[in-house]
Amino acid sequence: MRRQSLADVDWAGKTALVRVDFNVPMEGDSITDDTRIRAALPTVEYLLGQGAKVILMSHLGRPKGEPNAKYSLRPVADHLQKLLPDRVVRFAEDCVGAGAEAAARALEPGQVLLLENLRFHPEEERNDAGFAQQLAALGDVYVNDAFGTAHRAHASTAGVAAHLPAVAGFLMEKELRVMGDALANPTRPFVAIIGGAKVSDKMGVLKNLLPKVDTLLIGGGMANTFLAAQGYALADSLVEQDTIDLAKGLLEQATRSGCRLLLPVDLVFADRFAPDAPHQVCRLNQLPDHGMALDIGPETAALYGGEIRRAHTVVWNGPMGVFEMPTFAAGTVAVARAVAEVDGVTIVGGGDSVAAVEQAGLADRMTHISTGGGASLEFLEGKRLPGVEALAPKEGA
Repeated sequence: MRRQSLADVDWAGKTALVRVDFNVPMEGDSITDDTRIRAALPTVEYLLGQGAKVILMSHLGRPKGEPNAKYSLRPVADHLQKLLPDRVVRFAEDCVGAGAEAAARALEPGQVLLLENLRFHPEEERNDAGFAQQLAALGDVYVNDAFGTAHRAHASTAGVAAHLPAVAGFLMEKELRVMGDALANPTRPFVAIIGGAKVSDKMGVLKNLLPKVDTLLIGGGMANTFLAAQGYALADSLVEQDTIDLAKGLLEQATRSGCRLLLPVDLVFADRFAPDAPHQVCRLNQLPDHGMALDIGPETAALYGGEIRRAHTVVWNGPMGVFEMPTFAAGTVAVARAVAEVDGVTIVGGGDSVAAVEQAGLADRMTHISTGGGASLEFLEGKRLPGVEALAPKEGA
């Protein structure tokens, strides 16, 4: 889809209304990880350098459509000021209404205004036309740089674009370019690693990737359902009984498409779901009658690692086990290390995968780490994202 970018606009004297994703983790008023804020800086700094006034809008948490001090973006504005020490960063107590309008009018070229949490208004998630129009009235050009919310048809991600010229920010462009190129024109071998708890959560991703990849590696709880589809008894492990037939269908689809779909050959079985649970490595023909699989085994990790290291394009979404518990993180860490050694393009998408890579200290060795959990998942499914669709040029523009 053709989209306009920041370079297509003469920004001098204009007000850029920018949707960013500042939904950052916090403890009290302290931001514990500012990755998403830093990711937006190239767009913000470019606009400021071009002489624009910059109004930023975002959500934070789930305040359920009403003001809640716990979810105020004021601490984010304070943090942004530290990241932009040579610029003026202001904060508006609301995102619409007289106060927001006055703050927008008072803004000068080269200055930044961060609006209060969009989700303090229920109209945001309803994509209310009137609310979108109120937001649009604050700016001259709409910029969407929030790939992480692009899968939602909200007022600030889709509705505003009906009232203003709309362009993609640098972060949005990078997300779409890197992941789009990997899916449409990968350098082969192309390996996808899909993990997580449930097949049902990733069914669309698996169906979309099977015809595209050379090898598909399955891990995490979802591997149990595939193994059950092959006739293995997984004791107390997570198995989606109502998805077994779908898993069988995917195995057949892989065979038809020529994709090598690999499943674990050994598993780490624990007596119970606990970090200190007694555990053992079991091959598939030695699975116990009790207990549950909480990680791929070392033989599987070595098998997957070999496939990954031979690849030139890798897409990874979902951990190999319960990596939050150190006892059962070995498989996920092994995969992360293998991806870090790939001579080619490596893309990590999804919150848990990103957390695993960062936990392993390997984030800087990946080509691209997506800022969008749900959005990257839907992109891998081949779905149309409302926030991206809204950036299509208007008729006559």
